[in-house]
Amino acid sequence: MTWLIIGAGGMLGTDLVERLGGEAVGLTRAELDLCDPAAVQAALRRHRPAVVVNCAAWTAVDDAETQEEAALAVNGTAVAALARACGDAGATLVQISTDYVFDGKGDRPYPEDAPTCPLNAYGRTKLAGERAAAGVDAYIVRTAWLYGAHGGSFVRTMARLASERDTVSVVNDQTGQPTWTGDLADRVIALVSAGAPPGIYHGTNGGATTWYGLAREVFTLLGLDPDRVRPTTSADFPRPAPRPAYGVLGHGGWAKAGLPPMRDWRDALHEAWPSLRAAWS
Repeated sequence: MTWLIIGAGGMLGTDLVERLGGEAVGLTRAELDLCDPAAVQAALRRHRPAVVVNCAAWTAVDDAETQEEAALAVNGTAVAALARACGDAGATLVQISTDYVFDGKGDRPYPEDAPTCPLNAYGRTKLAGERAAAGVDAYIVRTAWLYGAHGGSFVRTMARLASERDTVSVVNDQTGQPTWTGDLADRVIALVSAGAPPGIYHGTNGGATTWYGLAREVFTLLGLDPDRVRPTTSADFPRPAPRPAYGVLGHGGWAKAGLPPMRDWRDALHEAWPSLRAAWS
């Protein structure tokens, strides 16, 4: 079975291509413009994939606040065209989405069927993509706080700052689920391979922490004093786009599909750490 990975140059796309090996065709942004429907249709005709995983997205959250139309073109309009192309080609679509479709005002994990209410333009555009993908019975996999061996991430930034500064200040009032792209890639593959029912799945590692808690864990893994990380608030780091204060996702969909939930975020980070450090060095 051939998998077509769109956005293959990013963290998740790269891990998917590596894990799928000869089954995967990976197309980077330079190789396929998702916003060009004719090019997308041509790629599907050329490669005839059974599965298409869309890892491409406008991910500049703050820029989307002033460029929502441009972000919507990538995250919404282009996904609608891709969904139609997949439907015409008989290919299964996996659309990667985000916890930002929720407003973050809850205090318990959001189930897959919780009402959506994005706080910012990025979340609104990603929700548009979800709705477009749902029209072809796609897999919609929401994720959050991604880190991996390829590309930038909060984890990588903290590892760099640890060598540059005596202390770092990190917000302690946003709660979420750090997620290793290696684990997420494995889970996307398992989801499709198991023939699970199409629908929404929450692809995040288990448990929860704050950015401050995650930074302390990175310092600990570096063999450094975690007290060099100082807690602060979001108000001290104002950003154009508001962030959800609570973005923890529930994982009931996996149980319904007969699949185990993703492991705890801390266990995943510890296993990933040697490969992360090797790639970054």
